[in-house]
Parts: sequence; C-alpha cells; structure tokens
Amino acid sequence: MTQIAIPSPATDVRVTLPSPAVPAAASGGADGQTLIYAATETPFAFVPHTDPGAADALAARARDAFETGPWRVMPAAGRASVMRRIGALILEHAEELAHLQTLETSIPLAQARGMHVPRTAENFGFFADMLASLSGESYEQSGAYLAIVTREPVGTALLIAPWNAPLILSSMKLAAALALGNSVIVKPSEYAPLAVLRMVELIHQAGVPEGVVQVACGPGAGIGRALVQHPDIDAIGFIGGTATGRRIMTDAAASLKKVGLELGGKSANIIHRSADIERAVDGSLMAIFAGNGEQCLAGSRILVDAPIADRFIEAFTARAAKLRIGDPFDAHTEIGPMAFKAHYDRLLAFAGTAQTDPAYKVLTGARAAPGFEAGYCFAPTVVETHDNMTELCQQELFGPFAVIQRVDDLEDAIARANQSEFGLAAYIWADDLPTVMRARRQLRAGTIWVNTPMARDLRAPFGGYKQSGIGRDGLPGSIELFTEEKSTLIPNAPLTLPKLGVGS
Repeated sequence: MTQIAIPSPATDVRVTLPSPAVPAAASGGADGQTLIYAATETPFAFVPHTDPGAADALAARARDAFETGPWRVMPAAGRASVMRRIGALILEHAEELAHLQTLETSIPLAQARGMHVPRTAENFGFFADMLASLSGESYEQSGAYLAIVTREPVGTALLIAPWNAPLILSSMKLAAALALGNSVIVKPSEYAPLAVLRMVELIHQAGVPEGVVQVACGPGAGIGRALVQHPDIDAIGFIGGTATGRRIMTDAAASLKKVGLELGGKSANIIHRSADIERAVDGSLMAIFAGNGEQCLAGSRILVDAPIADRFIEAFTARAAKLRIGDPFDAHTEIGPMAFKAHYDRLLAFAGTAQTDPAYKVLTGARAAPGFEAGYCFAPTVVETHDNMTELCQQELFGPFAVIQRVDDLEDAIARANQSEFGLAAYIWADDLPTVMRARRQLRAGTIWVNTPMARDLRAPFGGYKQSGIGRDGLPGSIELFTEEKSTLIPNAPLTLPKLGVGS
C-alpha cells in the first residue's frame, strides 16, 4: 500500500491509497503532482504520476480481468449486490471523502458533505437497481425467425474525470461501466486525485475483483493520452474541456473506439417578465455560484427581460456581493478559493478585461477577493454588457463570474441563448406556460431547467449540443456507451435451403 499523509488545516484525515493506483513503474522518482491547499497556498500531498509506459500493463490487466475474470460473467444480481455495498461504504466513509475532496478542490465542505458524497453513493445504488430491470428485445414479425437482441459489456473502458467535482463526475461513469460488466481504468485529474483514489479503495473493499477497477494518475498529455491511444481500450468516457475533448476524439478515431464526451458550457439563464423574481434570484445565484462557480453547467449568461431587469439586477448583484468567501472548511463559507493557481490567474485575466474594456460594466467583483493575505480567493463577479458576442459572453470562464444582458423579449432571449458554440444546458424562469413551452422547444441545449437550478434524474440523458459534447450520461446514454448490441436470429422451424454446388 502507498501511504500519503495529508495534514489538513481543518482535519486529521489520512488516506491510504490502493496499491493498484500507482503502478511500480511510476512509484519512484520525482515525477508527480504536489497538491496545494488553495486557502493557504501550502503543499499538503505529493501524488506520483503513472508513467506513460505503464499503459501496456494497465490495459493488459484490464483486458485479462474482462476476458478471464468473474466480473463480466457474474449474474446481474451479484454485481448489483456489490454495487450496493460500494454505495454503503461511501456513506460510511462520507466524512473522510468529503474532507479529501474539499482539500483538493476547495469546494466548501458543507457542499461536499451534503451533496457530492451522497450523490456519489446514489450513483452506485442507481446502477445497481438498473440491473434488475435491464432486458433485451425479441422480434418475430417475419414469421420465419425469432430475432433476439441482447447487450454485452463493451470490454475495457477508460474514464477521464475532471477536477471540479471529482467524486460525482467520476462515479457517474464508473458506476455505469462497472454495473454493465466492464473493466475500467480511471484517470482522475492530476489536480484532484485523492478522493477518487480513496473511493477506488472502497470499491476494492466492497468485493470488486482484482483488475476490474484500476487508477492511473497523471496529466492528460502523459498517461492519459497513452491510454486513449492504446488498442486494448474499447471505450472512453471523458468529462472536461472542449479543446481536450477534440484531441481525445482525434486520437480515439485511429482505432474506432466508442467515445462519450461531456465538454464545456456557456449556459444561458433566461429571466422572463412572468417569473417570480425572488425565486429567480435564489436559483440564479445557485446556478452560477454553487461549487465555487467551477461547473460546466453553470448559468453564466443571464438574460433578463427588460421590464424586470432593474429589479432583478439590483437584487442579484446585492446578494452576490454578500456571498461569504473563505476557508472551505469553515461552515459559514459559501465560496471557497479557486482550485489551483493557474485557474485563479486565468480568472484574474478575465477580470482585467471586464475592468478595462468599455463593452462591460462591472457591478461587483472582477478582482481578487479583498482581505486575504494568502489563498486563491476570487471575488464573486457580476458584469453587465449589451453585446452577446463579447469575449466574456462567449468563452467558458469556469468560475464565480456572471455576465448579464438585458433583452427585449423572449424571442431576443432565445436568439442570444442559442448564439453560442456551446449547448450543454439552459435555464428559464417563467410562470407563463406558453413561454416555458416555446423556450423548451427552441433552446438548443441538451438540458433545459425550468424554474429550478441544476436538478438531475439519472434515468434521463445528460449531455450537450454543438461543442458541448457527444453522447449522453444517464441511463440510456450509459448503456449505449458501455455495451455492444448483438442480434441473434433463430429459425422458428427447420429451413429448406438452396442446395448450391450439386449440379443440375
């Protein structure tokens, strides 16, 4: 076992990493990631990187576990039982997992504890329940044949998880691939590997056979790309930035791997004149500032109907300015520091654009949060502009940074919402049913939230239009990515076949 002690500013949690997580080829040397606690800018852990040369061994182990191991052929009820044990162990270790994720991401502990860990356990429970109802199809329309359609696991899957919500987002794909009988290699972000590593140890403890779930730590350009290109990887599930998704798709195309990509977003949040303004303010604050604003589905472009714009903007900006910034382990903190320095510096650069470009009016923030001697604390930001094609309206900022535009009517709002290369999600706040129905039909996004922020139903697909991805998470999309469909045709009666080659 590889021991990594984690001296936290707010907890004595120590983690024992599972030995399969760090192959021998990567356990020595200085190549690795020093993790920095973003509230104080102090190092707290060093995680070795898996050498790209270890891709062969990882893929071979996954393939052997799939071809010869018990997991793929285990009855569905058996796999479901193990999946439920995983969920139970995650809840049993909820405090430890929440602390680890908060250390490496700076998501406030209250959010990690109250939402991220329970949802992670729910992901395994949901796909365990799914196994009880998964069935094939049969057809007899021709009369001569019985056609049986079944699904089989795709084989070996590579799952690449992001740094912003590592537990929820890695477990969503991992639970699906695992439940369906596949072997899996998980590559967490090099910025946030610890909670995922601990979760994998719990997966092993729950009874998943050796080799079925492995972890490779390191950057995408290293072990990540080596695994994407490896011929023994059958499917790739990726959550992350659009530019990286394009590179993965290009690399995967050489061997025709199945690919599911959940990529960037610049989600529009429409506030219609019929909306309950107080509720719209509450929901819009959650949509952009929950999770420190570091979410692909954040409602970062707020489009406000002109008749109610002054009221909404005043109330929204006043609340944003009062958000409590600070140590993510403090129970009162609503916005923690940005996860790591490079990302913090990027947001400061966008803030500089907002401060100097006359296309924008800064209503609050757009600077480093005042009063902090250390830490990557960025002030929650609200900026107004009139031009939807400006940089801050078109680029994914990925932080607590909202850009507001006033719109003339619903037609104007929908046109601006669709004027983006992204199409992951959209929000509409309206109490007028025809307005809601028109917006639902015309918005070009994979998920439309009506009078609610960020609700999910795992039975429903989740993914994006345009540059926001390919494929869907959720039940139907996961089955499509992580299984292969097989048709078997059986004659209903002995056939009289043409006798070729017998002469005249």
